[in-house]
Amino acid sequence: MNKKIKTPAVDQLFDAVLALQSKEECYSFFEDLCTVNELLSLSQRFEVASMLKAGKTYLEIAEKTGASTATISRVNRSLNYGSDGYELIFQRLNTK
Repeated sequence: MNKKIKTPAVDQLFDAVLALQSKEECYSFFEDLCTVNELLSLSQRFEVASMLKAGKTYLEIAEKTGASTATISRVNRSLNYGSDGYELIFQRLNTK
């Protein structure tokens, strides 16, 4: 875990996210919390991560998502050298 982001304010945000109980609640909370562009950027990064995990090329990903190669590269770096947060979620989603 990156100690730079571990703050009481981030803990409070994560507690709030963990308290959400439905997709509709997520929509309401994140619509209030984020701008439309911020939320679309987050969802784009997750889509990029999913496509990288599936073995898609940067070109395929860029064409489908509109993500820049810089964004794709950053997500790829997180997949390979990050804190395994993406991997945790992929495992949990695949077990449903």
